[in-house]
Amino acid sequence: MLQSCKDSFARTGQLKTAHGIVSTPVFSPVGSQATVKTMTPEDLESMGIEMVLANTYHLYLRPGIDVIEKVGGIHDLMSWKRAILTDSGGYQIFSLARLCKVNDEGVTFRSHIDGSSHLITPRLAIEYQVRLGSDIIMVLDQCPPPTAELEEIRKATERTHRWAGICRNCGIRNDRVMFAIVQGGLYPELRRWSAETLTSMDFAGYAIGGLSLGEPKNLTINMVRETVSALPVDKPRYLMGVGSPEDIMECVDQGIDIFDSALPTQVARKGALFTARGRRNIRNSIYKDMEAPFDPDCDCCTCSNFSAAYLNHLFKCRELLAYRLATIHNLSFISRLMRDIRLSIAEGTFPRFKRKFIEGYVTTDERVRVAQKKKWLEAQVKKKNGRG
Repeated sequence: MLQSCKDSFARTGQLKTAHGIVSTPVFSPVGSQATVKTMTPEDLESMGIEMVLANTYHLYLRPGIDVIEKVGGIHDLMSWKRAILTDSGGYQIFSLARLCKVNDEGVTFRSHIDGSSHLITPRLAIEYQVRLGSDIIMVLDQCPPPTAELEEIRKATERTHRWAGICRNCGIRNDRVMFAIVQGGLYPELRRWSAETLTSMDFAGYAIGGLSLGEPKNLTINMVRETVSALPVDKPRYLMGVGSPEDIMECVDQGIDIFDSALPTQVARKGALFTARGRRNIRNSIYKDMEAPFDPDCDCCTCSNFSAAYLNHLFKCRELLAYRLATIHNLSFISRLMRDIRLSIAEGTFPRFKRKFIEGYVTTDERVRVAQKKKWLEAQVKKKNGRG
């Protein structure tokens, strides 16, 4: 049952899965290869994480669907007892795999690992996720780059709809659910068309894909707003690839229920730690002699047991423990933020909670953020072409 908040589209509810109830809004850490980097399942449970994301593309290539199925499915493989959402791998195929060829049948691609040739069809994408034992299964979609021309994005969106129809007709167990993925680039009319077309197919939930790929944040929010306005109120809404605290706050305000992103774990391994005042780099010299915890307001395992000076030392020496302790802090911060968001919605105080958070949170400079994203995307292209 959904509970909405006055003066906001924010809502809180519960998502029932075969591996427990997930309270929404929820953030799912990314564990593409059946692991959230540096974390154990016990770590995640202690933080209150209720669902993680795994990726079908990566798991298909290694260790392989047969191997995972043989050991009892992905939950047994990674010893995770709670919910798992699996991405179909469409985005990874188009961004990582070499020599992609797409038609209405599916996508033929060469592995970014060994160059071997593979074909993924909409039916195979669903079959693989069923065999993995996923709780929430995603349809196969075509995700064009946001810089593509209008006609290219329109054709990709139309193909996504056709593939969604094929996926919808694939049988899955009653205790599993399937989400469609809305595409349409940065064109409001395509976003609304995609949402309305997929809604007519009556999926269990709807994801918003193809955003947070380097476009300005105001465009991201505008596309989320346009899409949500065409989605049913009584179905879960999942915004793919968004994980910065300020973006989560803005998109919860638009009515988003589920988030995933590798951002909190990626930036942690670079020494960027979340605080209520924005990101701080633990490598900075200001922390070299700090005997106090990095964040005295944080009760995570890292801040409860170690000084900022120790974290600074670990990063300077490139000790593996540095990445683990930083990741514990960032995921704990996000998990606590989601808990507080849910509480504020239930109490009807979310607009005030959001305003106070945004006023105190210093965001990364937009120009720096766009430049960093561009650099990351260029690295992905080099990797795809075998030059990384």
